[in-house]
Amino acid sequence: MKTGLVVDGDYVYEEEKHLTVLKTSLFFANDGFTVYDCKGQLVFRVDSYGPDPRDKAEVVLMDAHGRCLLTVRKKRPSLHHRWEGFLGERTEGQKPIFSVKRSSIIGRCGMTVEVFNNPGLEYQIEGNFGQRSCTIFNAAKGSVAEIKRKVDASTNVVLGKDVFLLSLKPGFDGAFAMGLVLVLDQVNGGDYVENDEAEMIPTTED
Repeated sequence: MKTGLVVDGDYVYEEEKHLTVLKTSLFFANDGFTVYDCKGQLVFRVDSYGPDPRDKAEVVLMDAHGRCLLTVRKKRPSLHHRWEGFLGERTEGQKPIFSVKRSSIIGRCGMTVEVFNNPGLEYQIEGNFGQRSCTIFNAAKGSVAEIKRKVDASTNVVLGKDVFLLSLKPGFDGAFAMGLVLVLDQVNGGDYVENDEAEMIPTTED
């Protein structure tokens, strides 16, 4: 089994891969996404359904042809705002393949990712997704993926936050990484984020 494989081996690349992620609606957080490779080919898409996408507890990641790769779902109730990932289109009683929860490490807010089909495999997400600046680390603190602002190559201008880069290190599952982006987008769009961060950062006295 490839060490970075969680969702689909078709998206585990031998070389570093840079994907462009585009939010398809700017009116609400967590509306939808389209994801393209460096050649402009569609790789993933996420569509929102329902009257109020802001209250959507379940999001489906699809490939370019509309095949369901992964379902990301908020676990209720959950003290730590835990999210779970399910292979394909989730069915009742299906067990998750990974979970994501809020964590606080040495005063920094982040997310802890636990992979169930590979015992002991954990990742940490650190940074600020709202500013499109995050890094996903493996247990050895090695960077396996980055989320960063996209720069227009012709003008050298930083593009808006609705367009950003998802950079994958060789061997890391791109579908899994995009699933984590969906979780971050959902968490970032919640009204509770600021309050949680204030509570999660411990105060230190000199």
